[in-house]
Amino acid sequence: MTTHQETRPSAAAKPVRWAADAVAAMREGARLRLDYSAQSLWRVDRMIEGIRREGTPHAAVENALRGFGAYAGEVIARQTGAEWWATGGDHWIRTPDGKLWDPIEEAHRCFTGDGSLRLLCRDATRGAAG
Repeated sequence: MTTHQETRPSAAAKPVRWAADAVAAMREGARLRLDYSAQSLWRVDRMIEGIRREGTPHAAVENALRGFGAYAGEVIARQTGAEWWATGGDHWIRTPDGKLWDPIEEAHRCFTGDGSLRLLCRDATRGAAG
């Protein structure tokens, strides 16, 4: 649904910006190209895993994790026509099947070794299609 991009709800403003910042940072800092495809989430998962293995403190990468999560949310939104929802400073993706997904929290789970943005996207896009 490409027309969906033209009528984004205001809840999308911050996560769209965070995602764009993550794309720019990865392109400039890590020379990693993120193209908003589901396949690119493999690279994001590996990047988060690498940061974790370096022993980087969570507080030092909190904004980067937020950006990676927002990026994953944008991948889901672009593939399914999902919308961003926000309340109390938290942001979720709501897929057309009505399910809520928390890609930003999933990025934090990836950092602790318990999550995968690639698998979250797979599940969210599978559910939206079915």
